[in-house]
Amino acid sequence: MKVKIKKLHSDAVIPKYAKPGDAGMDLYTIKDGYADKHGNMVYHTGLAMEIPKDHVGLLFPRSSVSKTPHSLRNSVGVIDSGYRGEIIMKFGWMESSNIEPLNLYEKGDRIGQIIIMPHPHIDFVEVDDLSSSDRGSGGFGSTGQ
Repeated sequence: MKVKIKKLHSDAVIPKYAKPGDAGMDLYTIKDGYADKHGNMVYHTGLAMEIPKDHVGLLFPRSSVSKTPHSLRNSVGVIDSGYRGEIIMKFGWMESSNIEPLNLYEKGDRIGQIIIMPHPHIDFVEVDDLSSSDRGSGGFGSTGQ
């Protein structure tokens, strides 16, 4: 699949796969992170892209973020096909970690990954009853795990 991408900054790096078979393409920051007014660490990629119709771009943190008290602020970023602005990632931190917020990444570092995939158009149909299943309404921890 071909996806149009635009560099908004001369230091922007076009996303690429690190290894054959990878699902996500690495995203890089064009400058050191900074704290926004909500206390999130903000990282700019300097990129905008044209996600094809009926597709979505999903942003994920790198797995190495698990070694820090930080997490991608919205868990998984969603880039809709109509969005043409810069791809930006924001990270928060666990306040219970007793560690002050810090700049996780510096200019040129890999900050996350993007996966572009198709998604169906959904039309909900309201009903009075749903079909039965083995799980039923069992929710959190209902499988004994």
